[in-house]
Amino acid sequence: MSMQERIQSALAAGLEPQHLQVLDESHMHSRGQETHYKAVIVSPAFAGLNSVKRHQKVYATLGELMGQFHALALHTYTPEEWAEQGAAPDSPTCRGGSKHDH
Repeated sequence: MSMQERIQSALAAGLEPQHLQVLDESHMHSRGQETHYKAVIVSPAFAGLNSVKRHQKVYATLGELMGQFHALALHTYTPEEWAEQGAAPDSPTCRGGSKHDH
């Protein structure tokens, strides 16, 4: 199972999202494969939580998986927010800065 599938499976089980999209964005970065991900999560579990608490909930759901990749861009919404917003913002292009860049 790929890291992307593992992340998606853990989030689906732990947060019971109404919408879940996990994208492998490693190709946009210089650190190699399976290193950078973006997750768009729509879940009632986020109701009443600020963005920090939402992110903490995601990190707790992923548990030990968090140490197995470099970066995770999170876009967390309640169903009501998602109905209003309808889409997550595009990820910016990597500007480098990795210690692996030469």
